[in-house]
Formats: sequence, structure tokens, C-alpha cells
Amino acid sequence: MKKNRILGFCLSQLLLLGTVASASGATAPAAPVSLDGEWELSYWPQPEKAVTDPAALSGIEVKTIPAKVPGNVELDLLAAGLIDDPMIGANVNKLRAWEGYQWCYTRRFDAPKLEPGQRAELWFGGIDCLADVWVNGKHAGSSADMLIERSFDVTDLIEQGGSNTVQVIIRPVVLGAQGHLLGSFSMGNFATEESVYIRKAPHMYGWDIMPRLVSAGLWRGVELRTLNPARFTDVNWVTTHVDTASRNVSLFVDFQTRLPFDQYDKAKVRFTLTRDGKEAYRGEQVLFAHAGRIVVNLEKADLWWPRGYGEPALYEAKGELIDADGQVLDTDVKRIGLRIVQLDLSDIHLPDERGKFCFIVNGEKIFVRGTNWVPLDALHSRDAAQYESAMKLVTDANCNMVRCWGGNVYEDTRFFDLCDENGILVWQDFAMGCSFYPQRADFLDQLREEVTSVVLKLRNHPSLALWAGNNEDDANLFWSRLQPFHLDPNRDQVSRHVIPEVLYEFDPTRPYLPSSPYYSEAVWEKGSLEQYLPENHLWGPRGYYKDKFYTTAPCTFVSEIGYHGCPNRSSIEKMMTKQGVYPWTEGRKWNDEWITKSTRRYEAWGPTMDRNNLMLNQVNILFGSVPDDLDDFVFASQSVQAEAMKYFVEMWRSRKFERTGIIWWNVRDGWPIISDAVVDYYGSKKLAYYFLQNVQKNVCLLINDPVDGAYPLVAVNDTRLPAEGTVTVTDVATGKEVFKGSYNVGPNGRQCVSNLPVMKGQGMLQIRYDANGESCSNHFLYGEPPYKLKEYKGWLDKTKMYTNKDK
Repeated sequence: MKKNRILGFCLSQLLLLGTVASASGATAPAAPVSLDGEWELSYWPQPEKAVTDPAALSGIEVKTIPAKVPGNVELDLLAAGLIDDPMIGANVNKLRAWEGYQWCYTRRFDAPKLEPGQRAELWFGGIDCLADVWVNGKHAGSSADMLIERSFDVTDLIEQGGSNTVQVIIRPVVLGAQGHLLGSFSMGNFATEESVYIRKAPHMYGWDIMPRLVSAGLWRGVELRTLNPARFTDVNWVTTHVDTASRNVSLFVDFQTRLPFDQYDKAKVRFTLTRDGKEAYRGEQVLFAHAGRIVVNLEKADLWWPRGYGEPALYEAKGELIDADGQVLDTDVKRIGLRIVQLDLSDIHLPDERGKFCFIVNGEKIFVRGTNWVPLDALHSRDAAQYESAMKLVTDANCNMVRCWGGNVYEDTRFFDLCDENGILVWQDFAMGCSFYPQRADFLDQLREEVTSVVLKLRNHPSLALWAGNNEDDANLFWSRLQPFHLDPNRDQVSRHVIPEVLYEFDPTRPYLPSSPYYSEAVWEKGSLEQYLPENHLWGPRGYYKDKFYTTAPCTFVSEIGYHGCPNRSSIEKMMTKQGVYPWTEGRKWNDEWITKSTRRYEAWGPTMDRNNLMLNQVNILFGSVPDDLDDFVFASQSVQAEAMKYFVEMWRSRKFERTGIIWWNVRDGWPIISDAVVDYYGSKKLAYYFLQNVQKNVCLLINDPVDGAYPLVAVNDTRLPAEGTVTVTDVATGKEVFKGSYNVGPNGRQCVSNLPVMKGQGMLQIRYDANGESCSNHFLYGEPPYKLKEYKGWLDKTKMYTNKDK
């Protein structure tokens, strides 16, 4: 008995270390050691020569405070009482003074003893940004890219079974940027020049939707990982053929391993596919080499579909690396979806030949009802906590696509898991925007490393539908003062060579769009006019939402379009000081807090009111005047935004498939701000959210502006089944019935149900219909502005359709 107790104790100690020896001497996979939690943070103004070695800290004055990882230095400064909350009022402007500081994160940790052949790896989910990593006073490596994961082999640096110290010294990016010479086309753009050479989220230097908050920190998790001598280094599942009718699917799994030579011809891999507890496939292969491919054919498989078009079916895809004695050496588990995604794209839109831009999944055209996904927080260590709530906004609004905008970070795995589960297609920009980037070898090599890292991390997610090279970089060449020189964006090494070369090698299964919008060779040869773009961003004058700029826009697909709306009063009171809430203007001048929230990159710029003035102009157009009362102004501004956003979506949906999709701007703010978002930073919904939720149902009936003297009553069906039901249209003010009938629209189709007589004067029509057993309602605002705000509110209340609970 004593011998058994000793054996059990020894076994438990091995389990604590994360390894269990097999009879053949092999070890099972070890659990990583989390280094998240409490750290120390030291800081100092960067001297003339930046500190990169912790030994040099003894020669300068350094202050130290407690820190949290994942975290941002601003959150630690806030917790220490050294700064005011940058979310409130104009406090964010005070962070400018911290941009020249260096930072050193320090933590002590215990390292396990390694078995023969094992390696120790220090893994960082995200280091922001220019950093040197030290372990026990020895240099482990450097990082200069905030946007990707980093790993450092520290086997020879750690004290196994003992105490260790890790230090991460971070240099300020605004000073680091001075070491790079910029070309002419990287100057004078919307994106600040500081951001062009530094691989950091572009919005952090200041944008029209985000503040200037040039943060630093260990913004994602940190782990010490034990790597076994036999392990998977990559597993990639690829669907190659889908027969939608029979549900027969062909796919393969590519695997790569690191394997001691004595395991060759003995060890094997086993792969299984399981759904709802039922095994759909099992296959094994002896390892004669470190890498290989297994081909899989499935009958009557469950397919992955975008929201509305079917179930987003997911399989557990498990890989096991097994030695000759049956010991599992390593395991790889993913969730995959069986689908083929294509983009039917043409290079140009012409008057007599409409440009193509249509997503196709499993052979079925998809009408995109999407939203732009922007930063969830100006301090990205807080992103992960927002994933579930933000995704619920997307699903409740019944979007079937999110466009991950290029001014942001790359979202983490959990975000893509949620998109997989909910049938949300993802359009992923690479993290560049509104500028033109260096063409020199050092930058291109860094970009190649970044793109490869991101592609390998995300390519197994079925939701990922499109890679896009950047946001508006092509267009930026034609906004700049270099326009007279007719620079061709198709000569760009970044978007036309580096990125597609990586995709060609590592993910040839997905479509690639060089830029959004994309100025192809054909468009450039025609003079690069927007009228030739099949896909475009429609911002324009931002005046009346029925301006010809919107109603006659020739593009087939719109991937940015939006309208300003004031946040709810409760949110204004959270984001402003008590003195800053009201009056928002003094005479003709906005108060400084409203200017900061408009947003403004540098306080030294002084008043920059154009963004807030959009609201005044838009309210004045629709209602004839701007209310002085804050609550009335909030309602008026939100009503204009709601009607505009509803109109844009209905205009596009009613022309299905002449028009193939609309991705509006945007679902949620990443900072307390006055913006185009339909949900603010605090999760408080504006009226537009409810309007969009209503017109993005899978089956929707709507009324468009008059055509040939009549209102078209249109039914659209974004499902693969037919839809039918009854419909009644009444005038809200009088209750008079305008139309009563039925509709019958085919799978994934559109039907003009009736042409209704044009109503005289001003008013609102209510459309009541049933769809798939659900009672639904929509409205149509008729007549020409300006409307009386009180009358409009009365009509809206009478429909009993919209109740903004988030006032």
C-alpha cells in the first residue's frame, strides 16, 4: 500500500507539471502556464537613446505601479490615480503627454521541469508594440507588430523547476516612427503619417470614429508553453466540393508535425469528424514524413449556411498524433463548417453592363445584409469582454455579414467562433486604411510575416468569407494632391503582390479583394471615376438621405454607408461631465466636450465641428428646424438617422439581385462618441437599431418611393424556401386601408406585390404582414420634407412598432 501511495504521489506531481510519461518514454501534451494577472509596470520618459535592456534601468529615474495583463498602460495609470478616465469629457486629450514614455512590464513565475526533448516557449497574444523581451536578464527576442501573436523559445533562458523573471520593455511608437523615411504617397492622407510604417491599429492615432489614444501594453494573454518533441505544427481543413442537392462533400485535411526521426514509419495520425455526438468520419495514416494530406468524402453531410439560408452546421474536427504504443502525443481540435464561398466579381461597372459583386455560398447567391465591425474599445485589452454582447447585437439585427474594417486590430479566435456558430459571414480587411503604404523590402517583409500569421490563425473558420487588402487605400490615391500624376494603385506591392502571394500559398480557397473599394486596371484606365466601381463606399454630401447621390448610385454592392445620430441622453450624461452635457453649444460654438466627442485628433486643432454639424443639417432638412431642448434634439436626430438607414437598406433589398448587398456603418461604437453607430459604446441602442432590425428580417415587405406614379409594394425573401402570406397597408393617421392582399415570393427571390396609389401630402403608411407564422410590421414615410416633429412622433407612436427602451 505504501508503495502505491508513493507511486500515486509521483504521478500527481507529473500531472501538475503537465506531462505524463508513457511506457515508450513519450509525453502527453502539457497544459500551458498562464502568466495573466498581476504584473509590475515601470515607466519613464524615453531618453535620447531608448532603453532596450533592463540593466540600463538602474541609471535612470523610474516609477513603478501595479499592472494587470491583459491590459493597457492607461488602465494601470487610471487604477493608480495618475490619470482621469479617458472615456469621460475631454480627458482623452491629456494622454498626449504620455506618448513619449517607455514602459517595462515585469513578472516573476515558476517554470516546470522539462522532459528530454521538450522546449519551453513564451507566448504573447499581443504586444503593443515596439518591444524587447527579456527572461532572467537575457534577451529572448523583439517584436514590432501589435497585431499578431509572438512566441519566443526560452528553453535555455529559464530556470527549470525554479523562479524566473520576465520583462517586456516597450518603446513609444510616435518616436519610433521618426526612424522611417516616408514616400510622397504616404504623406498628407487621412491616416496619420506616424501610423504608416508602424504595424499598429491605425485608428489609435486618431480617426473620425475613434480618439487619438496611442496606447501601449500587453493587450492579450501571456503563456509559458511546453512543446513536446512530437507535436502538430499545423492542421488545415479544406472543403473542395459541395453538391448542395445531395449534400455530398469532398474535403481534405493537411497536417504538419514535428517528429523525432525514430518515430517515422511507426507513429500515425488519426482524424475524426463528429457532429452532435455522431462520428461522421474516421481515418488514420502512418507517418512516413512530417507532413501529409488525407482526403475525405462524406455523403448527406450537414452544410454550413449563412444566417437565413440554412443552419450553420459545425463539425468537431479532431486530429491525434499517436505513437507506436497507442499513446496520444498531441491533439488538435477545431470546429469546421462544410461550405464553398465564392465572390462573383467583375473589374468594372459600365452603363450597358452592370458590374458584378455577389457572394455565393454552396452555389446559392447570398444577398448581404451586413454591418461594419469597428474597434470594440479604444483600449483593446477590453475587447474580449465585449464579444458576446456585441455579437448579440449583430444577430438580433439579423445581419448575415460583418465587415471587419481595416483601421482595427484582427479580432481574436472567440469572435470568429461566434460568427461560425451564428452563420455570420466575415469580410476581413487587412489592417491598413486610408493611406498608401511603403513599397520597400523591410516593410514588405514585415507585412508578409503579419499576413501569414493572420491567415494561418483564421483560415479554418467557415465564417471567413473574404480577405480584403485594405480599407480605401486605392481610393486614397485619388483623394490626395498626387491625383494629377495619375498614380496607378495596381502597382502597389502590398495589396497586389505581397498579400495575394501569401494567400495563393496558404489560403487559395477564399476570394481576395485588393482594396475596398477596388480600383482595378479597367477602372484606372477609364480615369478612376466612382461610377465605374461595382462595389463602393457611399458617404458623399451626407445631406438629405434621398439625395440623388444615394438614389442614383450605380454600384452593385455598397460596403460602407451611414448617417449621423445623437446618442441617448443617458449615454450623453455618462460620456460628458455634468457641465458638458448641456448646452452643447454656446451661441454658434460647440462646447469642448462635444467637440472632443465629434471626434478630434489633436486638442491643438481647436474647434472641429463638422461631424456634429452633420446632425444639425440633417435634422434641419427633415424637420425644418433644430430643437433647442436636448431630449427633443436627441429624438429628432435619431429619427433622421433611423429613417435614413432604413431607406438605404430597403432601397438595396428591393432591387435584389440587381443589387447584391449592403453593409451599413456601423453596429457599435468603440468609444463614447457622437457618430453613425446605431448602438453606442455603453450598449444603448439608438432608434435606428430598431428600424434596421425590422427591415432586415429574412422575409420583409416594404414600400419604395414612387415609380411611374405609384408606390411599389415589394416582398423580398432571403431564404431557400418559398414564402407567402397576407399583407395589409393602412394610412397611420386616418386608419384608412390602402391595400389588402397576399404575397407569394419564391426561394431567395423578390416579388412586386402591387403598385399602390401615391398619397397626397405627408404621412406614414403601415405595412402589416405575416411571414413564417410571425406577425410583422413595417412603415413608409411619404411626402416631402420638412415634416413637423410632433406629427412625426405621433405617427410613429400610433404604429406601436418602435419603443426605444434605452433613452
